[in-house]
This record gives sequence, structure tokens and C-alpha cells, in this order.
Amino acid sequence: MEWPGNLRELEEETRMNPASIFDLSPSEKLQLVEDLWDDLASAPDAIPIHDWQKQELARRKLNLLKNPALGLPWEEVKGRIRARYAR
Repeated sequence: MEWPGNLRELEEETRMNPASIFDLSPSEKLQLVEDLWDDLASAPDAIPIHDWQKQELARRKLNLLKNPALGLPWEEVKGRIRARYAR
């Protein structure tokens, strides 16, 4: 099966037969994941946030406000991740 290009076309072609997703090539599966992510991101209010997640975010924010020196700039975090996982 070839990736049709977007989720709507895939749904129309396959009626979302889950087994057909496993027949996709790795690059087609990555495109599907990207399309799913984009679809979710287009309606962030529709994604439920659980109370425990809100509490954890509040805890982390409070911790950062109390101890700003513990935080790292995004560029530094990104650099560390890239250095750690660079191939």
C-alpha cells in the first residue's frame, strides 16, 4: 500500500483499516505520524489535560520560579540533546 498523502485520503481509500497501516513503509509511517500530530495540534483545546498533569506543570513552574538558576536556556537543552544523540 502506498501513502496517499494525507489522513483524509487514507481514510477514504482504506476506510481506516488498521491492518493497512502496518503495510506502510517506514517513511510512510513517519508521514502518517506527522499528519496525526499536525491534526492534533490544529485543535489543542480538544486534547484533554488530566489533573495530575496540571499539578505536575504547576509544581515545575513553582520550582523554576523559586530556583531560576536551575533552569536552562532552550538552546543549551537542545545542544545537549543533539550532542547526546548525534549519530
